Amino acid sequence: MSLRQPTHTPYDGSSKLFTIGLKPLDPADWIEIDDHLPAYLAEKRRLYAEIPERVFVQEDGTRDAQQEVLDLLGAYLPQRFPGTYRRTDAGIEIVGATKQPALPSGICSAPLVEASLLVQEDLILMRRDDSGWRLAAGSLCFPSSWSLNEKFGKPLQQIHAPVPGFGPGTRPAELINRMFDGLQGQAVERYNWSIQSGGALYHPLSNVERIDRATNRPTRFPDGDVKAHAFIRVERQTLRKLPSSRDILFTIRIHLDPLAVLARHPDRTTLAMSFAAQLKELDLAQLDYKGLTSDRDRLVSVLNHMAKDG
Repeated sequence: MSLRQPTHTPYDGSSKLFTIGLKPLDPADWIEIDDHLPAYLAEKRRLYAEIPERVFVQEDGTRDAQQEVLDLLGAYLPQRFPGTYRRTDAGIEIVGATKQPALPSGICSAPLVEASLLVQEDLILMRRDDSGWRLAAGSLCFPSSWSLNEKFGKPLQQIHAPVPGFGPGTRPAELINRMFDGLQGQAVERYNWSIQSGGALYHPLSNVERIDRATNRPTRFPDGDVKAHAFIRVERQTLRKLPSSRDILFTIRIHLDPLAVLARHPDRTTLAMSFAAQLKELDLAQLDYKGLTSDRDRLVSVLNHMAKDG
């Protein structure tokens, strides 16, 4: 990842952690493409080749909805990004892309996999039943500290069970279900952000690993050196109800920037102060969930120095 200016800065206070924070989305801005597209797609292909069962899941009966996602992207991408995508007799292709090796036999025919190899976003299909909205299919190559296999087939309230304040029976859990039910033609978006060590896009975490991390609270950074190893991980998430299947498509676009980008930002003082203030507001359960219990004070110190230098 480069040291160019970050695309999104939700840590400026516009998107608080552990809030729902859904906002209307202009349909024209549904998907985000930048010059990292080839690198993201190469990483997706590597993961599909090496660990397909960890990055793609599907229930029987979801292929029509998967195809609906592919068709939507096929209509949207060449129109929105005509310099990057073109329509051919075989479907949509990326301009200038070289021929790629075949995908593993178990996933090569899945429309959601084909769709995922057009965009940098991860693509998750949520389907309604008596238990609520459950994860029915998904291409998740870039998880932000969770496991696709552990969430597969589960309803939202169970998916969010580890999140402080969002477990079954909580008001936020009920609100999210109502929002999913009420979502019609409009699209919405939200942002989430976290801090990780290193620039890996594939960043999974199992429930057992999360519990172990919250119990032992190790530093996440080699030698505790936050300044050298910290990356800001921003998730841009969108939700839209598919017109035919009535499933909900959940997209997750990961932006990764070294923490050092803030030192060169024209608004670095404001951003660093807001970032530090939000970290200081997190309670112990929230810090444990984010894996920042041992490193929060180090991060705040680095951010405070950035703010002063500004």
